[in-house]
Amino acid sequence: MTPNIQMHAEEVLIPVKGAKLGGELILPPQPKGIVLFAHGSGSSRHSPRNQFVARMLHEAGLGTLLFDLLTAAEEELDAHTGYLRFDIELLAERLIGATQWIARQEATRSLGLGYFGSSTGAAAALMAAAELGDKVSCVVSRGGRPDLAGPDLERVTAATLLIVGGNDTQVIWLNEEAYARLRCEKALKMIPGATHLFEEPGALEHVARLAADWLLAHF
Repeated sequence: MTPNIQMHAEEVLIPVKGAKLGGELILPPQPKGIVLFAHGSGSSRHSPRNQFVARMLHEAGLGTLLFDLLTAAEEELDAHTGYLRFDIELLAERLIGATQWIARQEATRSLGLGYFGSSTGAAAALMAAAELGDKVSCVVSRGGRPDLAGPDLERVTAATLLIVGGNDTQVIWLNEEAYARLRCEKALKMIPGATHLFEEPGALEHVARLAADWLLAHF
C-alpha cells in the first residue's frame, strides 16, 4: 500500500458521437497503464464500488478513467424506462469513443489500455475490445453480463478475466457460458461466499487484487 503517492486528478469532458460525457482521469506518477471503467445498469462514475477498485488500482501504479456512459438527460430517461442501460451497442460505441479520446491525450497516448466492466458494462467492454482489437490489451469483468456481448465474444483478442461471486448463481452460469465462447487468453475466478454486488467483508478487495494482478500482467 502506498497511501502517500501523489496522484494527478482531472475532471474531463469526453466528446463522443452525439454527446459529451463527464469523467474523472486519475494518473499516478509513471503509470503502468490506463484502465477505462464501464459501469453497469443504472450506475455512474460515482459508483462507490468502482471508486474503491479504482483506488486500489492507483496503489498498484495504474491510471484510471471513470466516466458516465450516458448523458444526464439519458440517465433521467433511463431511470424511468431502464432501456438504455441494456443498449449494449450504444454503451460499446461510447466506450470506443472514450478509448479513442484517451489514446489522443498527451499524458496517456503511450500507455497500454485495459477495461474494467461491471454488469452490462462488461458486455460493452467486451464488444468494444472486439472492435478495437490489439488496441486493448486486457479486460476485467466484475459480476458482469459478458453473455450480452453475443457473437462478438469470439472476436475478442484482449486477455479477459471474468470475476463472479460464488453465491451469484445465475450470473455464474452466464459467465461460464460466455467463458466457453471466448477464444482469447482467459480466466474465470469465483469469490467464495460473495453475492452479486460483492458487499461481503473483503470481497471487493479480493476483486480489486485479482483485477490489478491481471491488468499488470497483460499491459
